[in-house]
Amino acid sequence: MSLGRVSGQSSLLRSTVEYCQDRVGKDSIYGVLHRECFRLFPDEMFADLFTDVGRRSVPPMIVAVVMVLQRLEGLSDREAVDRFAFDARWKYAAGGLDFDYPEFVHTVLVDMRARLARSTRPNRVFEAVLEVAHQAGVIGHKRVLDSTPLYDAVATMDTITLVRSAIRGLLAAVDANLAQQLRAVLTSGDDYAGAAKPSIDWDDEAARAQLIDSRACDGLAVLAYLDGRELDDPVERASTLLATVLGQDLAADDDGVFRIVRKVAADRVISTVDPQSRHGHKTRARSFDGYKGHIAIDPDSEIITATEVTPGNGGDAEFAAGLLADILPSEAEAEAEAEAEAETGTRVFGDAAYGAGELLKCLDDKGIHNGVKVQPSPAVKGHFSKDRFGIDLDAMSVTCPAGETVPIRPRAGTRVAGAASFGAACIRCPLRAQCTSAADGRTITVGPHEKHLATARIRQRDPLWKTEYRATRPKVERKIGHLMRRRHGGRRVRVRGTTKIAADFGLLAAAVNLARLATFGITHRAGQWTVAIA
Repeated sequence: MSLGRVSGQSSLLRSTVEYCQDRVGKDSIYGVLHRECFRLFPDEMFADLFTDVGRRSVPPMIVAVVMVLQRLEGLSDREAVDRFAFDARWKYAAGGLDFDYPEFVHTVLVDMRARLARSTRPNRVFEAVLEVAHQAGVIGHKRVLDSTPLYDAVATMDTITLVRSAIRGLLAAVDANLAQQLRAVLTSGDDYAGAAKPSIDWDDEAARAQLIDSRACDGLAVLAYLDGRELDDPVERASTLLATVLGQDLAADDDGVFRIVRKVAADRVISTVDPQSRHGHKTRARSFDGYKGHIAIDPDSEIITATEVTPGNGGDAEFAAGLLADILPSEAEAEAEAEAEAETGTRVFGDAAYGAGELLKCLDDKGIHNGVKVQPSPAVKGHFSKDRFGIDLDAMSVTCPAGETVPIRPRAGTRVAGAASFGAACIRCPLRAQCTSAADGRTITVGPHEKHLATARIRQRDPLWKTEYRATRPKVERKIGHLMRRRHGGRRVRVRGTTKIAADFGLLAAAVNLARLATFGITHRAGQWTVAIA
C-alpha cells in the first residue's frame, strides 16, 4: 500500500470550514486540529509505514486526526468512522474537508495501529504533540509520577484451561506433518479441538485429579518429543508458553501423579491469549488482572511528558527512570552541575510506591529535589520500629533504644547489605518487652540504600516538604482521571500485548495533551509554536 496524501484543494460550497468556523471554539481540540493538523501530523510523518507501490492509502494525516479524536472521546473503531462520516466537526478538524469527503471502513484504524506498533517509532503521535509543548515552553523541570491499573481484554484462565489452551496453541503452530506426530504421543484421548472444558463430573475429586494428571502428561509428552529439535519462532514461543504454564501450577507428588500446587507462582501467566498479562495489586486490598499504565506529568502545565505500560505485577519504582529520562542529567552533566553548584529547579514527586532506594539514590546523587514519599520503617507489632534505632553507616553500627551498640555484619548473597544482631544484650535489657519477643534477641537488617531511605524519611517530616507535596502530587491523580474516564480504551484496554497497549496508551496521552494545549491557545506563528496563556 502506498502513501495517500491530503489534497490542499476544497470546494467553496461543500467545505465544512464555512459551516464550522463560527460554531467551533478556537480553543477547542477541533479548532486546534483544523488550524494545525498539517503541521502536527503531516502525511510525510508516516511515510516509512508504506511502500512506493500499491493502491493509495487513506491519507495518514486524516487517520491520525480520527485516532486522536477517537481516543479523546472514547469511541470504538466503528463509532469513530461513523463520527467522521456524519459529524462536521471531525472533517473540519481534519483540515476542513468537504461534507461529502469519502468515509472509510473501520479496519483502516486497525491497520494503522498495527503499522505503528511494528514500526521503530510506535509513539510518534505522542512525540509530535509533546515536541509542540516543549517548543511552546509550557513544560518545566518538575515531574510527578503515578500509575494506574489497566484491565486486560481477555478472560483469566484456570490451570486446566491454561494447559489445554497451550497444547492447542502448540498443535496449531506446527505444520500438519509434525502436528500428526505430536497427536500420536497424546494419551489422554483429548483432541484439543475446542476451548470448552472436558465433560467430567466436576464434583468427583478423583475425576478432577485424573483430568489434571492426564493433561499434564500430554503437555510433557509433546515437549519431550520436540526436545532437541530446531524450531521456528512461532513454534518456539508456543512450546515455551506450554512449558511455563506446566511449571507454574503443577508438580508431581511422591507417586508421580501431577497435582495443582497450593501456591501462586511469582510471575504467573494468567492467559494464553495474552501471555504478558499478569495478576496485579494496586493496594493490598485491591487486585486486578492486566497491566499498569505509568505516566509522568509536568504539574504546572499538566502535560503528560512520558508514558509506560508494564505487566500488572511490576513495581512502580523500577520504571521511574524511564519516565524521568528527559530531566535526569547524565553522569557528566550531574558532576558539572555539582561543581558549579547550579540550581536547576528540577523536582520529582511521587507516592510511596516510587519510594524505593534505587530511585532515591538516583535523585539524590544527581542533585534533584526529592519529593518522593517513603513508607515508614516496618514495625514489629507492639514493638519498637526500626526508626527508634540509631543506624550509623559510617561506623557500620546500630544503637538500640537502650543504648547498646553492635556492629553491622555484611550478609553476602542476600537482598540486604548487612544485619546487626543484639543477641545476648536483649536478655538483660529492661526494654526487652517493648522491643522483641525473639529468643535470639532483636535483629536490625540494613539495606543497600539505607542511607537514602533514612534521609528521605527525615526530609518528609519537614512541614515545607509536606506542603509542597500535598499541593503538587494530587495533580497527577486528576490527570489519570482524565485518561481513564472513557468507555473504550480507558481503564479496559482494547488490544493485547505490552507493545500494542503501550502504543494505544501513548495515543490516549497525546489526545489528552492536545486537548490541554488547546486550552492554552496553542498556535504556530512566525515559524514557532506559542501559547496565548502562559
